[in-house]
Amino acid sequence: MLTATTLGTVRAQLAAWRAQGERIALVPTMGNLHQGHLKLVETAKKQAKRVVVSIFVNPLQFGENEDFSSYPRTFEEDSRILAANSVDILFAPVLEEMYPEGMATHTKVDVLGLSDILCGAS
Repeated sequence: MLTATTLGTVRAQLAAWRAQGERIALVPTMGNLHQGHLKLVETAKKQAKRVVVSIFVNPLQFGENEDFSSYPRTFEEDSRILAANSVDILFAPVLEEMYPEGMATHTKVDVLGLSDILCGAS
């Protein structure tokens, strides 16, 4: 399993696989993997020859009253689990890789009737 921390590394490998006509699946996660994540990996493997799993604890996914700093980070165990499940790439970027110009430049989407109810409200 390739463990990549940069978009450039991932893009280069994906380009090589695409050039060979291979299908690629992505399973995005925030880590701290459990059986639900592994079911997604299993399903991805049925849909595509190559499977990429990302682990990125995104601070923008946490609301004001949610504690980003206490979210469980179990990278070593997650990596071991993914390797044992024959994942092709583990993409684990740092914050600066995902937001090179800072988080203030991100795009926010508000959908009338959805953004203000249920999870959209928080």
